Amino acid sequence: QVQLVESGGGLVQAGGSLRLSCAASGRPFSILTMGWFRQAPGKEREFVAAISLSGAFSSHADSVKGRFTISKDNTKNTVYLQMNTLKPEDTAIYYCAADVRGAVPRATQSRYDFWGQGTQVTVSS
Repeated sequence: QVQLVESGGGLVQAGGSLRLSCAASGRPFSILTMGWFRQAPGKEREFVAAISLSGAFSSHADSVKGRFTISKDNTKNTVYLQMNTLKPEDTAIYYCAADVRGAVPRATQSRYDFWGQGTQVTVSS
């Protein structure tokens, strides 16, 4: 089992920045890929970014490219999402997810085996 705990969400003005963190525990050594997803009110959960075990490979949704960056610190079993130039449409609950079966960062939610509880990000205009 893997436990994931997100932190770093909050309220920020448009144009501002936030850094989300996701700490893995339990059996973090079993994780091959980690990802961030988000769900806005009234919308389906969508892919934001994913990163490989080594951190050498990553993928970002088109809607966040150039503004968000996923990274990780394997010594701390933690993955980060640096969010810059935030927009009101970035308002959502952000979820961290872990894939223990696939080594390629993917956008498909069904590929992920473990999920965190989420952290709220609210961007005011």
